[in-house]
Amino acid sequence: MTAVKTLTNMDEHSLITNELFNRHIDGDSGLAEDAELREAAGRLAIILDLARQNFEKEAPAARIVPKLVDDLHRVRGSSSTAVWQKLVPFVQNHAVGKFLFEDPLTHWSFNKPRGYSGDASLLDIYYKHSSMSGHVGEASALGKQIYDCTVNDPACAAGRERCEILARTVDEAVERTGGATEILAVAAGHLREAEICKSLRANQIKRWVALDQDPVSVGVMTRDIGGSVVDPMIGSVLGLLKRSYDLGTFDLVYASGLYDYLQQKIAVKLLQRLAEFLRPGGQFLFANFSDEVTSDGYMETFMDWQLILRSADDMWEIINMSVDRNQFDCDVWYGANRNIVYGSLRRK
Repeated sequence: MTAVKTLTNMDEHSLITNELFNRHIDGDSGLAEDAELREAAGRLAIILDLARQNFEKEAPAARIVPKLVDDLHRVRGSSSTAVWQKLVPFVQNHAVGKFLFEDPLTHWSFNKPRGYSGDASLLDIYYKHSSMSGHVGEASALGKQIYDCTVNDPACAAGRERCEILARTVDEAVERTGGATEILAVAAGHLREAEICKSLRANQIKRWVALDQDPVSVGVMTRDIGGSVVDPMIGSVLGLLKRSYDLGTFDLVYASGLYDYLQQKIAVKLLQRLAEFLRPGGQFLFANFSDEVTSDGYMETFMDWQLILRSADDMWEIINMSVDRNQFDCDVWYGANRNIVYGSLRRK
């Protein structure tokens, strides 16, 4: 594959755009120095050629891919933002890609069948969900070897843990409120957490509004769990900010994968708006891939999946800019492998 792809607009109506992402990174560094660019490109050429040669020699993917991921992380970490952005298309055009794109996870992410990064089917691939087992099963033998590496990367493992945390948070909200619980999921995707949620199976939830900007995702939710207390609906960040939806109030509001794409200004405005949905004692939970992710270089190049990675301090800054801490109990913590960071606030 030789075509270079640029970061696709996820949703022009929810303010998640190329321009906002570029604005987020532009302030990090000035113009790239030619010498730095040449040095980093030289390092990458050696790294990528070595990986290609090893694939051609049919070395085990388990020996090639983790080293490649680690090497890309190191080059990314030692490069200025401006230089790294110029290196991304250089990496994407390298001949080693023809091997890596045999991986169903990498291939789906790079090609973006739904037109944007990080769609719900991509999550299903790294969730190892049965709905995508056919897609994974169609991969070549090499593709399956590479998939065993990418799907078990700490970032993907953190994504699976995030699904479990969401289900547990819903169950805890039900226990806290004594049933008849009302929940709002923002950018709900396929709402896979509902499949492992004990309180939903026990009919202890009154209403679960699942908002997503992608009509395909809303259609999947409607097909799989529509007709239950789950109410899938099409909606965007902009619609929320413009108060376009009459949703009522909730015991739990959460956004598990949305903040990875939001620059700080919009992240703050959205949190302020979502906090308005909380009843007394209601909780808001949001998650963000952290700046401790070590597969960042691979994700941004061969997966063409650019995220705004955040630290715990970044999450606290969003919270502190959004709400009056006298009115909310707030917390920030990392998942088990620190690849995802969580922020929580509960109305007093």
